[in-house]
Formats: sequence, C-alpha cells, structure tokens
Amino acid sequence: MEKDNWLYVIIQNPDTPEEEFLGFQDEKTQDKFIPAFKNQEDAKACFQLMPKDIFKAKYDTQAVILEDIVRAAEENGHRIYLLDEKGAILDCLK
Repeated sequence: MEKDNWLYVIIQNPDTPEEEFLGFQDEKTQDKFIPAFKNQEDAKACFQLMPKDIFKAKYDTQAVILEDIVRAAEENGHRIYLLDEKGAILDCLK
C-alpha cells in the first residue's frame, strides 16, 4: 500500500456525528464492502446507480487517504472494492 494514496468514497451523513463511509453487503455472498473510486467523476456516476435512503441520509463524495479507508474497513469487517463508474469491480484492495 502506497503512502498518501487517495481514493474517493461516498460519505453518508457528512459533517454529523453519524458520519460514515457508505458500505454494502452482497446479498448472495454476504460479503461486506466499501466501494472506492480512482476519481470523483467515477464515484458520482456510480453513486447514481447505488441503492440509498435519500429520506434518512445525506451523501457526499470525498477524497480519503487509503490508510483511513483500510482502518475503517478492518474495524467493521468490510473489504474495499475499487469500482468503475458503472459499479464493476476493478480490484479488491483489502
């Protein structure tokens, strides 16, 4: 893992005490993961395709140091999938 490697993630309820990385669970495999993206454009395009609760949560796309994403994933039993703008998995980062 490179030092200071930045990726884009979706933040649920940004700037609140409930702020967290948006994560999902695959219904078939029960695999829990945080989607990450190489750039903000891919994150925003894929976010439009993702299931979300627009009535109970607010969302924002932010650049985050990979080390912080890895820490959050490990604490919550998630993997990190690098996705493209259509949601296809490019790589499993953890």
